[in-house]
Amino acid sequence: MAVTIYHNNACSNSRGALALIREAGIEPVVIDYLKNPPTRAQLADMIAQAGLTVRGAMRDKGDLYEELKLADPALTDGQLLDAMIAHPALINRPFVVTDKGVRLCRPPATVHEIL
Repeated sequence: MAVTIYHNNACSNSRGALALIREAGIEPVVIDYLKNPPTRAQLADMIAQAGLTVRGAMRDKGDLYEELKLADPALTDGQLLDAMIAHPALINRPFVVTDKGVRLCRPPATVHEIL
């Protein structure tokens, strides 16, 4: 099975999902999305496949979210996507992509749904 994880090693949820994938005997493609973010189209597709809203896929913790005033409900999905592409730290993590689907694996055990 092909598995890709959009990973941030500083995130305990991301580390946990990666460990569960490996415990299942799968060595995933690990993408450090802070250094190699998905394209806007890829991100929008992952969000849609995961059944999330754009806002639901955005990390709302931290100074950057506040500085950019991203809590403003008037912002469109396009504007939120643009912010996540410009600042990949705003992408919630980890997104895991498999042949069975896409999930935002928070909590990490969510990964079992698509393995």
